[in-house]
Amino acid sequence: MRIDQCFELGYITKRHGLDGSVNAVLDTDDPSVYIDLEAVFLEHGGSLVPYIVEDIRMKGDQAIFTFEGVESPEDADALKGVKLFLPLDILPDLGEGKFYYHEIVGFRMQDRQHGDFGMVTTVYDNDKQPLIAVDCNGKEVLVPMADDILLKVDKEAKVIETQLPEGLLEVYTED
Repeated sequence: MRIDQCFELGYITKRHGLDGSVNAVLDTDDPSVYIDLEAVFLEHGGSLVPYIVEDIRMKGDQAIFTFEGVESPEDADALKGVKLFLPLDILPDLGEGKFYYHEIVGFRMQDRQHGDFGMVTTVYDNDKQPLIAVDCNGKEVLVPMADDILLKVDKEAKVIETQLPEGLLEVYTED
């Protein structure tokens, strides 16, 4: 499985106990959706390695994974910081105009007033409001993910049409 065929589910934060279990933060609104996973891919040296899931338990906003073959605290410690991936094809289609955050990375941003102003590099999902990070000539511009700003997401053309609030772009791009 190639990394471009997958999405990042989360990452391992630390070991949990002495049996080789690990805590993981899952980048999802509803971690319980993944309670029945049979396997995940872990990133090792740029490659994805499948790990069989023996058990998953939820603890607050984290998941506790027990993987086949990871049986000691040392094994678990070696996984700290490792990213978890799943195949893209398991994600349900969200429908017209809706998207998963990872889908828009690499999309061009086109504003009604400013025209093409850069490419999406990531989405920061914070508690208040998600922000789209855009590389605008080497400077990071943060665009709030709001309905009155994001007018259209064209997945086929890989373009997001916006109507930026007056002065937003200039705050980031003026020296």
